[in-house]
Amino acid sequence: MHTNTARSPRASLKPRLVIADDHRMVAEGVQHILDEDFELLEIVADGEALIDAVQRLQPDIVVADINMPRCNGMDALKRLRQAGVETRFVFLTMHMEPALAVAALRAGARGYILKNSAGEDLRNAAQQVMSGGTYVTPALGARYISGQMTDMRNLTSKQLQVLRLVGSGLRSKQIALQLGLSVRTVEAHKYTMMQVLGVHSTLELVRRAEDLGLLF
Repeated sequence: MHTNTARSPRASLKPRLVIADDHRMVAEGVQHILDEDFELLEIVADGEALIDAVQRLQPDIVVADINMPRCNGMDALKRLRQAGVETRFVFLTMHMEPALAVAALRAGARGYILKNSAGEDLRNAAQQVMSGGTYVTPALGARYISGQMTDMRNLTSKQLQVLRLVGSGLRSKQIALQLGLSVRTVEAHKYTMMQVLGVHSTLELVRRAEDLGLLF
């Protein structure tokens, strides 16, 4: 599915929208819900096409599924962020796991909406994101997700490096050698992360990190 309106990028004063979903009926439903407030530039059906459309058309906002062929929505977002593209992303998905919503926000998404939400939720999400805010489907517990994001922001980049190596199965001595740290420093980082994330063992730390999407 590939729809191009062939309009001038500035043909309208409305914010410009790209929709990415491999289910045509879903994409057309999103278009119908947002048509009054957003100018549709293109509908695409896979992650690679999404990356191309965003780089080519420079939309103000993207509404995308996570599960798509060729490249999923999360990976497409990460690749665009790595390329310096700051287009606002709202994920519209069937995935109800709060940890996935946390991972999406951590990757740079500004909204996370469930497909079984009312159309008004999607409209509110898009408008709130365009106003500089963040929107998460209330059913997922926005307060919980916000708390987890706060926990993650309390971890330093070095601690996250240590955490991912712990998650890959390396022991403290191996991590110390790889990162050029002392074993005592690695252990100190692990202890601090346990305190921040509210766990009491290395196994619990890894499980907690997986739940929060920190090992992606």
